[in-house]
Amino acid sequence: MTQEDVNTGGSDSALGAQNGVVYLHGIQFWMISSAIAIMMFIVNLEVPVVVTAIVAITDDLGGFDIASWVVSSYLLGYVAVIVIFAKSSDVFGRKLLFLISIAIFVLFSAACSAAQTTVQLIAFRALQGIGGGGCFSLCTILIVELVPPAQYTEYVSTISIVNALALLLGPIVGGAIAAAVSWRWIFIINVPIAAPAFIIASRAIPKEFPYHGRADPQADPPIQKARDLINKATLSRIDIPGAILILLATVALTAGFQEADSRFPWGSAYVITLLAGSGLLWTTLIIWERYVTLSNRVREPILPWTFITNRQMLGILLNFVLLGGPTVIAMFHIPQRFQLVYGTSGLDAGVRLIPFTVTIPAGMIFSSTIAGRLKVPPLYLLLAGSCLQVIGFALLGTLPLSLEIPGRIYGFEFIAGWGCGMNFALLFVLIPFVNEKRYHAVGLGNGAQFRFIGSAMVLAISTSVFNGYTRPQLQSFLGVTDAGALLHVGGALTSLPPEIQEQVRQLLAEGYNHAVLVLCVSAALQVPASLLMWQREQVRI
Repeated sequence: MTQEDVNTGGSDSALGAQNGVVYLHGIQFWMISSAIAIMMFIVNLEVPVVVTAIVAITDDLGGFDIASWVVSSYLLGYVAVIVIFAKSSDVFGRKLLFLISIAIFVLFSAACSAAQTTVQLIAFRALQGIGGGGCFSLCTILIVELVPPAQYTEYVSTISIVNALALLLGPIVGGAIAAAVSWRWIFIINVPIAAPAFIIASRAIPKEFPYHGRADPQADPPIQKARDLINKATLSRIDIPGAILILLATVALTAGFQEADSRFPWGSAYVITLLAGSGLLWTTLIIWERYVTLSNRVREPILPWTFITNRQMLGILLNFVLLGGPTVIAMFHIPQRFQLVYGTSGLDAGVRLIPFTVTIPAGMIFSSTIAGRLKVPPLYLLLAGSCLQVIGFALLGTLPLSLEIPGRIYGFEFIAGWGCGMNFALLFVLIPFVNEKRYHAVGLGNGAQFRFIGSAMVLAISTSVFNGYTRPQLQSFLGVTDAGALLHVGGALTSLPPEIQEQVRQLLAEGYNHAVLVLCVSAALQVPASLLMWQREQVRI
């Protein structure tokens, strides 16, 4: 089947089956693709659009000392449900879970726009993240189910353009809105953008997708599951204990790292309890999922044991964890550096981040094309992408402490962004090639979840490194008890005498250098993670 066969011609009905799967074409294919594109755009926009508006948000609501939670809470909500939504869609159907995810995202986007305190915003952002995580999970699954395996790389490359726009426009839109109107419009605009996707998905996605059009759908267990929503046997297929364990383990881990050296010291009972509890929960989860996978009973594992025993899948999941930080957190620290060290506006900071944000999707398209058309083993490209990340972030972490913007920073952003983009697309594309068909959906969900677990962890670690370096020196240098307040652009920092401001900004520059080197370490660890996937005959896609 050619790309033309999938995308053009014929009626709105399903096209002939290939390997027992009926692929859509024509207007129905394009309508579903547009709904996927809209939601991929808007949920990927939510992190970069906020980072350049953090200062404006805390100017209005206060609470700069907990401002990083405005980003982290969204990531926490995101990671908590990605696998749960992916697995639930196996039971209740892709369409229903996709519509529920969009509805949650829209509802709590509106709630974020109405928040009256930073704490309220953080809570609503977590719930918005649940909708965003569900949308991302279902979009990722739908992408690989709309086209045959031979066309994965081409379709992923096309969808990558959407991610390109989100990453490119996010920091600019956030800075522009914060400068021109109220920051609340950052969340209000989600409603009219996402609502059409809900309408399109409800009309275009077949009820039993991707098992529609079968000659005998009742003979296919997934169809029976999707039809019988209240049957006890159907509900028993959901791994509820596994879902609870992965939720609690993820929240405890990310919350522990987030609070470490922020409001609580690393050695505090609070942080130790959270991290130790998370370790215990992850261990319990693995033991439980091994039991569920090997017991051959009705319940279906949310983290199949085969993902642990399959070296290639384990390497992919570890890569996702280690890639999540560099990809997302660079968009948090680099704009802050431009604003707090170099004194730019939020909009200007967003524009100056373009070399990083635009090269991520460009790298995605490049690596997908090279792997798909030239049949270069993805493993080689993953290693190359990791090395580029190490180089880029190492250079960004050794920038001079000058308060003048060094021109080479844009080249360093380009190198780091290209490396992140190369690996991002390939990891998702590889999942269907290293797992059985029945594990494709939950595998894609796990990939997305582990990526954002890594994002939340590395954000917390890098923030802790930044605070651990700058806070004691700021307190010693200025003799204040609340050094965090000095990072408020509209507060104490700008009220200091010019010569003191210069010294403080140089100190902050050194702090950001330390924080970015954490991303360099995360990138370097991707190399051994990729080598776990090494075999005599490399996978080609």
